[in-house]
Amino acid sequence: MKKLFIGIIIGFISGMFSAGGGLILVPICTYAFKMDEKEARATTLFCILPMVVSTAIIYNKNNFLDWNLGIKCAIGGIVGGIIGGKLLNKISNKWLQIFFILFLFYAGFSLIMR
Repeated sequence: MKKLFIGIIIGFISGMFSAGGGLILVPICTYAFKMDEKEARATTLFCILPMVVSTAIIYNKNNFLDWNLGIKCAIGGIVGGIIGGKLLNKISNKWLQIFFILFLFYAGFSLIMR
């Protein structure tokens, strides 16, 4: 029941802000569910897919979706995902944590500066 509730919260945040799946779910998986860093990231990606598809359907119904831009970014995302997935096997958990923390700081700083 706890995992379903967390999924609802993450889905809500993802639907409202188009963010949160990886930013929130990875730390939850690693700390609350005691998953390995790599397992947490893989599980999070699996969880994000249905959230993204269902939210995109609703966004499309409200005419908020730019298909041209979305398809081009999706193609780039597939290529980047393949590269990132292969690199995940070569990077230690400690470095993954450091990179993730740096990314979060950068994302937070960028939002504040806007």
